[in-house]
Amino acid sequence: MDLTNQGYQLSIGNLFSHHCVININLNIFQIVMKKYFFSTVMAVLLGFCLYAPSTSAQVDIGDIIGQSDTSSACINTVFTSIPFLRINPDGRTGGMGDVGIATEADPSAIFHNASKLAFADKKIGLGLTYTPWLRNLVPDIYIANLAGYTKIDDLQAMGMSIRYFSLGSINFRDITGQNAGEYRPNELAFDLAYARKLSEYLGIGVTLKYVRSDLARGQRANASTIVKAAQAVAGDISLYYENPDLTLFGSDATLSLGAAFTNIGNKVSYTENKDRDFIPVNLGVGAALTMEFDDYNKLMVTSDINKLLVPTPDASIDPESPEYPRNKNLLAGIFGSFSDAPGGFSEEMQELMYSFGLEYWYNEQFSVRAGHFNEHRCKGNRKFITLGLGLRYSVFGLNFSYIVPTSTQRHPLDNTLRFSLTFDFDDATEF
Repeated sequence: MDLTNQGYQLSIGNLFSHHCVININLNIFQIVMKKYFFSTVMAVLLGFCLYAPSTSAQVDIGDIIGQSDTSSACINTVFTSIPFLRINPDGRTGGMGDVGIATEADPSAIFHNASKLAFADKKIGLGLTYTPWLRNLVPDIYIANLAGYTKIDDLQAMGMSIRYFSLGSINFRDITGQNAGEYRPNELAFDLAYARKLSEYLGIGVTLKYVRSDLARGQRANASTIVKAAQAVAGDISLYYENPDLTLFGSDATLSLGAAFTNIGNKVSYTENKDRDFIPVNLGVGAALTMEFDDYNKLMVTSDINKLLVPTPDASIDPESPEYPRNKNLLAGIFGSFSDAPGGFSEEMQELMYSFGLEYWYNEQFSVRAGHFNEHRCKGNRKFITLGLGLRYSVFGLNFSYIVPTSTQRHPLDNTLRFSLTFDFDDATEF
């Protein structure tokens, strides 16, 4: 479900407005960090959440279109069909601002970057996530995700996932206002992934997926048009680089880089007419740096940048023209998305979405997380802070994430929770 279709706006204060330059002896730094590391990380994560001034969820029209020009509003959101394909179904990365392209491998890698599976530490991994979605609007919308992988050998891995999005119960009425029955719209995605190492540090992944969106099947859009379920076959291509042999500030460090080209699939329609819409084809890149300060303390800093590779709306083009965004074919839409914004290069840059996350582990058993997601105010204006917790015991793991309210006005994403259960096995006998 695309929140921008509902017209919701949210703006928050800058997380960081001051810059510090600190000169410190390296040996003293190591001693202090090891002695007070846990309390320092907790303070940083708490400050990350609290240093966000509470502001109005509305954006002033003068800020959007300029104080003197009221004829060229900058709001030009990129829309797609089946946007649930871009909703993060993972409780762990949901606590870090929805990052995930370059984080370490786990079952949710199938969604973010399947090539990471070839670098998984465990032989078998399973994950189950439940997300009550948009509960500020409707009480019975949720997303459920089941994902798993298995290592074929030291170089190869395969994964599979199924995502189910329930949009609750809807009562339809006909043109006269009479009850036309109740329906439970839903969307489904089934993914099958394969990952392989190309070298000690580099891996590649491919994913094939089937997508079905059933929003109002059997209802009549008009006297002659009956609504059907939309279906798509799509694929992902991803790369992952991981170098665990680095040293930073005298501590072991791992640098990870990733790139994922996802949801490359056919355009879809909910009727038999010729008009079809793009699904959310996306290009994302990410980086992560993990530092192991000692046997007990580990910190990861990570960031992602994403861009939808679908045409930008342009009202100046004739809707009957082949150049009209909705009329473009898949390849023209993907390659043209880098240069088709009516506002030129500056508007193209506005279409980038940024995520930033932190994750601290103590003794590989307890973790705290924080993150921030930012989308330009002219392209959807989703901005939110996230917090998360994680626990591990033996083969069992539990992850929890929470979207922190940062405004005096209610926003549909406020207080969103994700719950994930994970299971990791060194061999099939533990399963």
